[in-house]
Amino acid sequence: MGASAWAVQGSDLPLERPLVLGILNVTPDSFSDGARWSEPTAAVSRALEMIDQGADLIDIGAESTRPGAAAVSVDEEWERLAPVVGPLAQHGVTLSIDTTKREVARRALDLGAAVINDVSGLMASPEIASDCASYGAGLILMHMRGDPRTMQDDVTYEDIVTEIAGFLSDRASLAEEAGCRPGQIVVDPGIGFGKSAKGSLEILGRIGELADLGYPVLVGPSRKSFIGH
Repeated sequence: MGASAWAVQGSDLPLERPLVLGILNVTPDSFSDGARWSEPTAAVSRALEMIDQGADLIDIGAESTRPGAAAVSVDEEWERLAPVVGPLAQHGVTLSIDTTKREVARRALDLGAAVINDVSGLMASPEIASDCASYGAGLILMHMRGDPRTMQDDVTYEDIVTEIAGFLSDRASLAEEAGCRPGQIVVDPGIGFGKSAKGSLEILGRIGELADLGYPVLVGPSRKSFIGH
């Protein structure tokens, strides 16, 4: 039996139906919309537009995770995020911050972000889990091999879903040991992150096995290349 709600900072999001996560990239180099929303006023307007169109929350990324993307510093990432996070939080938008850096996560939580979306699954900054516990924030844990620069170097698995499930179960346990309640945690198999097109399709076909972990499952296939293949 899955969770009935997702506990995020300040509220619970009901899970009677799938939630829709609107994606806002405030980067110059993201794979689908790089540079389109890098100007803060345009980014805020786009986020509010997505809410009007039915998005339940907005996920903001300030460091591209496309294959081969270069890392950015804490200061550069925050410089892109701060002018967008503050105004949207003041508008009452439920915000998820796509970051692997603890300092960025803490600053965003201080400004009112409700969720941290860690594509490294706490591999980069394990302390993010204790911060989410302290703030009562939602925590998304994703599976990815390596980092965006290396993740497509090896997309071979013995049993892709079993291996992903094992990783996500381990990372969720780590988050709980750091103080997160199970209801704060969402798991993400990382469609397209260190996966072939065939692997991504197999994940979608066996998504129930990931739901059996007992956490809500985030699936992010939008605009990814495996769809075309």
